[in-house]
Amino acid sequence: MTLPRSSREVRLISVPEGLPRPEHFAIVETPLPVPEEGEVLVRNRWFAVLAALRTLIGGAAKDTPLPPLLPGDTLFGPAVGEVVAAPGDDGPAVGELVSHWQGWREYAVVPVEQALPLGDALPDPAAHLNQGWSAYAALTRAAALRPGETVFVTGGAGGVGGLAGQIARLLGAGRVIGSTGSPEKAARMITELGYDAVVLRGAEPIGEQLAEAAPDGIDVLIDTVGGEQLRAAVGAARQHARFVLVGALSGQLAETGGGAAAPVEIDSYRLILKQITVTGFSGGQDPDGRAEWTGRFGGWLRSGEIVFPHVRVRGMDDAPQALHDLIDGRYYGTVLVEV
Repeated sequence: MTLPRSSREVRLISVPEGLPRPEHFAIVETPLPVPEEGEVLVRNRWFAVLAALRTLIGGAAKDTPLPPLLPGDTLFGPAVGEVVAAPGDDGPAVGELVSHWQGWREYAVVPVEQALPLGDALPDPAAHLNQGWSAYAALTRAAALRPGETVFVTGGAGGVGGLAGQIARLLGAGRVIGSTGSPEKAARMITELGYDAVVLRGAEPIGEQLAEAAPDGIDVLIDTVGGEQLRAAVGAARQHARFVLVGALSGQLAETGGGAAAPVEIDSYRLILKQITVTGFSGGQDPDGRAEWTGRFGGWLRSGEIVFPHVRVRGMDDAPQALHDLIDGRYYGTVLVEV
């Protein structure tokens, strides 16, 4: 393969006062990076656009497992690409597809231990950029979902929520309820993602809608949003309900501030009376668990029992706009840029 002399990448050029917009980023051409021993050069084919980048921009958030993004930094995130140069004998070979965390660029030099060969577990390589592991781990590890239980998923049309409802159903949930801010997404969640009911943000009070959708209460909450939806879930919880908090988009995507806090007032007395367990959850480093998820996900995809809701944006030039549109709630499922 004849390699180019340069590569393009998306950099942050200024820290916004509110939500980031395309003008806060620039697409920069740089010399093609050269891998050394213990590294491989990967030509990215797809990378995922994550709303959580907003929290990292400017470094307002503390105690996050990922580094802040400051002016001049290249954005990063999950990516899938093809190895095009491998100086050493260890690690993936030229031509192999790998996943890594240096998205938002055409070519990336990746340490061999961070370039994970995809294998054939999933029928579509791009599906490795799914966010289903967070939902699967939350349901099986943190919540220990039991057959017949009622599950409420906030942000049910997002990257995590678009799979969480389907996974809950496949794991034996008796009733699955989601939330979204769009009537069009709500309709698709019921027809395509297996939700039994959807509560609509901005319509009737969330608490009233949830009480109607789950008259017997909820057993499990998979929360990606926080805010009023978390508050409503406390009111709807059954005895010994388990709440798993995997995101806080109500604060991360707030118009003001740096997206580093998501305050919400909840009735702590209800937590005590109902003996609700609240767990802040991140999948973290669990290679065995991720392998388990990937195997089950691949089987469900091939059998047609699950779908991978996602949108593909073509070309690096539209990547900054894709981030803005994702934060603005215009997408359904996971957002991928096809490099």
